[in-house]
Amino acid sequence: MKRKEFNDLKGKKIEDLVKFLKAKKLEHVKVKAKMAQGGEKNLKVAKNLRLEIARIATLITEKEIIEKEAI
Repeated sequence: MKRKEFNDLKGKKIEDLVKFLKAKKLEHVKVKAKMAQGGEKNLKVAKNLRLEIARIATLITEKEIIEKEAI
């Protein structure tokens, strides 16, 4: 995920981020299955997806904390 894409995610709502996170998790499962079968040549794809999932989950948590503080 590039910096510009990540900055675009910062502007989205929590609901949109949760949907995006679910899609990334599903994509990660598919890549892992493809790697187990030997179909995926690029092994860094799974690592990069894991990092993206972590970034998105952290962003969701930050937004939830900010919302609680605002109330």
